[in-house]
Amino acid sequence: MDFYQTSLSQLHDDLVNKKISASELTKETFDHIKGNEDQVKAFISLNEDQALKRAAEIDAKGISADQLTAGVPLAVKDNILTKGLTTTAASKMLENFNPVYDATVVEKLNAADYINVGKTNLDEFAMGSSTENSAFFTTHNPWDLTRVPGGSSGGSAAAVAAGDVLGALGTDTGGSIRMPASFNGVVGMKPTYGRVSRWGIIAFGSSFDQVGWLTQNVKDNALLTALISGNDERDMTSSLKEVPDWAAQLNENTNVKGLRIAVPKEYFDGLDEDVQEVIKAALDHLESLGAIVDEVSLPHTKYGVPAYYILASSGASSNLQRYDGIRYGFRADDVKNLEDVYVHSRSEGFGEEVKRRIMLGTFSLSAGFYDAYFNKAAKVRRLIAQDFEDVFKDHDVIVGATGASTAFKIGAEIDDPQTMYMNDVLTVPVNMAGLPAMSIPAGFSAKNGMPVGLQIIGKAFDEQTVYNTGYVFEQTTDFHKKTPQLGGQN
Repeated sequence: MDFYQTSLSQLHDDLVNKKISASELTKETFDHIKGNEDQVKAFISLNEDQALKRAAEIDAKGISADQLTAGVPLAVKDNILTKGLTTTAASKMLENFNPVYDATVVEKLNAADYINVGKTNLDEFAMGSSTENSAFFTTHNPWDLTRVPGGSSGGSAAAVAAGDVLGALGTDTGGSIRMPASFNGVVGMKPTYGRVSRWGIIAFGSSFDQVGWLTQNVKDNALLTALISGNDERDMTSSLKEVPDWAAQLNENTNVKGLRIAVPKEYFDGLDEDVQEVIKAALDHLESLGAIVDEVSLPHTKYGVPAYYILASSGASSNLQRYDGIRYGFRADDVKNLEDVYVHSRSEGFGEEVKRRIMLGTFSLSAGFYDAYFNKAAKVRRLIAQDFEDVFKDHDVIVGATGASTAFKIGAEIDDPQTMYMNDVLTVPVNMAGLPAMSIPAGFSAKNGMPVGLQIIGKAFDEQTVYNTGYVFEQTTDFHKKTPQLGGQN
């Protein structure tokens, strides 16, 4: 099965009409993954035996017209709990953790009879921008195997870009869906905070984390996001708002005529020249389709990264306290007393980046520094949210680059945390404000041929306008049709 040349709806029709069986499709999917995996390394674990068993069960009972994902192979980021299937968060701390329950998003997918082909690689505990912080291995970008896939959902993005699956679940705390989408030339959506339940997600920064999809195209993303959205009584931050049928409005009549697009001047600060060229061409294209493009200012953008890393690391410091070598997770062997259990288990179980963020967060929350750091960062978060609110008073979407550069070489930034953190300068403000945002393929760098992502940001709970804008751009360009040739530089 060539996932580049099909869509979720077409695949569903083929399954319903028995042009292909779920078992045949699942077997072909694993054959494709195995053909790529030595080069790409997108998956921490594969679920082949259980997936083939599940596919046979689905074939036996049949697939009805209203079961959109029945028999469809999809992938799950390995910080999302899957009952009976190891969930590691790419950490030695959870290397052998076997959950006894599913995350809410997985429950919903199970109810819809999807096929889980496996768990994708990520930066440890979702802390990173390159997937180089995985405790197990680095995932490679299918467009150029010497480059990173972005992070932290790099494994999910690479699996989609390599044509392994139509869609893969990711999580986005400060850009961890959108940056990998940009680097890999796929579609990545971070829904409004609260739109999708976080129950069963291994937490990084609880007030920022959100689950979303990386997909081959915009309409598939809208269909899959609707499937996992909705209120969950187990997640007190999940919204009671009704989930619209976003995909129903994505058709030949969808247009951007009269759409008011805001382009923040700050979103061009520090952009590589090749990225800037692609983004300006994309904006010109939207304007040619009837959109109204205005330059605006989001003045507190420059404070987003430092404020975010204080707040998110503070959340991480709190969330990771539970990994103590006692209840579950890695436990050090060479210990003499209880303090040794705590110290050695955490020292050996956590990687360098995780320990760095725990230290930053603990420091920011400590007596004497709370007001100077955490409290001040929280005030900056409010100012960033207010910037967005002011612009959205007379604009429908905000558009700009997803990242300041294309995917960088593996090893180029791993020893420079500050440079690595600044990769998220255009994505973290969205999480600070809890808004929906999507990265779509906008073109390719004239310098290195790598994909460039266009970020579309919407008003809270207005995923529809984000999807509409992305869909029109996608349907009137052909960037999404170009696919990587594994093994060579593009």
